[in-house]
Amino acid sequence: MSSSQLRVSRACDAMRQAGGPVAVDLLARAAACSPRQLQRDFVDVLGISPRKFGQALRTERTRARLRSADSVLDAAFDAGYGSVRAFYEEAARRLGMTPSEYAAGGANTVLLWSARTTEVGDIVAVATPRGLAAVRIGVESDLTQQLVDEFPSATFERDDDAMSDVMEALAHLAQGRAAPVLPVDVQGTAFQARVWDALREIPAGETRTYSEVAEAIGRPTSVRAVARACATNKVALAIPCHRVIRSDGDLAGYRWGLAVKRTLLQAEGA
Repeated sequence: MSSSQLRVSRACDAMRQAGGPVAVDLLARAAACSPRQLQRDFVDVLGISPRKFGQALRTERTRARLRSADSVLDAAFDAGYGSVRAFYEEAARRLGMTPSEYAAGGANTVLLWSARTTEVGDIVAVATPRGLAAVRIGVESDLTQQLVDEFPSATFERDDDAMSDVMEALAHLAQGRAAPVLPVDVQGTAFQARVWDALREIPAGETRTYSEVAEAIGRPTSVRAVARACATNKVALAIPCHRVIRSDGDLAGYRWGLAVKRTLLQAEGA
């Protein structure tokens, strides 16, 4: 482990113990370096700032607290938020819905959805007002049931008209054709977000290896973590994880099946 990795590891441990962000001067003291050095180390090693790492930790803690706390207010203070306003502003942005909606399994949340049959199978897309929350490929009846199980208290409304432009764009992507960049509303750790952003930078008709993606986000030793982030992508096509392959040219895994991955890459001319 290099000296910079060691400093980052010590600072991360301090934030894990605290359950969220810690002032950078205190982290620097724990890491035995200057605050400026620690900031540089975090960007070099993790690709994010210490504060963003701490916020991601606090969000994960929030998810657990919302499922078990007696009230949303209890969850807010248990997770370490200093004020209710800060809790709602940050947690709502990272959870993709209000904290109370998330705690209730999507209660009072209206999710629009639509489906279309394509060359690679049925595509089912679900959207919030902020963007696509899920895009899945397979058999429509199976996929819709999975989504209901994931958010049992949400209200699903099929609206083919409202989703027509989105579904047309997804159909174009499934055919290897150009399509507008679609807004997404997905939640994950800071690391996953960096991977997903990198995937959206891969042009159609090209592929990247897991190692190349790890290099692109400044985490060359995190190849396995990159592969896991690809596997947990909830928005197929819009976040093109199918464009990532193994260094030996093998297609590796794909959540929606290797046959689908191969068809998508062939359609794009990759």
